[in-house]
Amino acid sequence: MQSRGELGDFLRSRRARIRPEDVGFASGSGLRRVPGLRREELAHLAGVSIDYYVRLEQGRNRSASDAVLGAVAAALRLDEDERAHLFRLARPRKPEPDHAREAVDGATRPGVRRLLDWITAPALAMGRRMDVLAWNRPLCALITDFAALPVAERNLCRLHLLNDEIGRRYPDREMIAREAVGHLRIAAGRFPEDPELWRLVDELNEGSEEFRRHWRQHTVRTKSHGLKRIDHPEAGPLTLSYEITHFPQDPELSLLVYTAAPGSPEEEALRVMAKA
Repeated sequence: MQSRGELGDFLRSRRARIRPEDVGFASGSGLRRVPGLRREELAHLAGVSIDYYVRLEQGRNRSASDAVLGAVAAALRLDEDERAHLFRLARPRKPEPDHAREAVDGATRPGVRRLLDWITAPALAMGRRMDVLAWNRPLCALITDFAALPVAERNLCRLHLLNDEIGRRYPDREMIAREAVGHLRIAAGRFPEDPELWRLVDELNEGSEEFRRHWRQHTVRTKSHGLKRIDHPEAGPLTLSYEITHFPQDPELSLLVYTAAPGSPEEEALRVMAKA
């Protein structure tokens, strides 16, 4: 389960990456016991008292206003994903409705499976923990035969970080790891009471140095589209576009589809995979 220190750990990690001299403070080389900004410096930049900020970092201030949290986010130079993560951690809600079951049920609906079958490009449906819940034949030809995997191993994070055969196919492994860990970190902020998610985190933490590094850094990331390079064992090097969208009535169910530029070698490779 999520520890009460999650907010403090996140804020400290973001203070540590800011050089004091970049925001108008003397670096004081040799005098600092912690990297980055001190608490009092961050409080000054955010326009709040040091006592107020300390209570916020310790998780003892659950009534911080939008203005205060926005000022802290600006002082820490947070990006959009990090800012949203800060707001979630600073204002823990009652546990959100657990849509994990709905996501599984949604992915097994005949309509969703027919949709995947009708899509000629590699496509899959996944849950909030990046569990692969449904897929089509081109997706198996591109990545792996998911039907042959134990259910527990049908997870994109596990495949990227714990399966060496598949992990080696991605030249941009560092980016892949950062995005996968960032996705799980956001899910952990939204669903801190999800035991399956934390079991996955424990497994990845034990088995992957890459995961441990990004998890310690509190990497947070969301992606809805982008490019992915894959060294396919039969088709060779591929650069594919991907799009991720959500099912409105199944909020924890996502559809991921890989595509290729018209007339490209990748388009021909995907056409072959569609016939596999």
